[in-house]
Amino acid sequence: MGTVPLGLSIDAKPSKNAWAKELKLATLKLPSDFWPHGAVAKAYGLFREKEGFSERANVLVDENGKILWFKVYDIHELPTLKRFFSN
Repeated sequence: MGTVPLGLSIDAKPSKNAWAKELKLATLKLPSDFWPHGAVAKAYGLFREKEGFSERANVLVDENGKILWFKVYDIHELPTLKRFFSN
């Protein structure tokens, strides 16, 4: 459909891989925004300066880089896109 779901976080790649494995998210791309610290999250307005980490968010971006849809979740809430990208 010309979109890419992004799970934005500042976690290092090994942490993101462990998280994806635990939640059985084999096909969801989870890029790391580890360094420079939160640069992508800051660009999307999703970095929580006070806490030093990004919001829990899903962002749909089209092939031209245009944001089509996004949702910010409570930090303790599991994003709902999991059901679309599970094993």
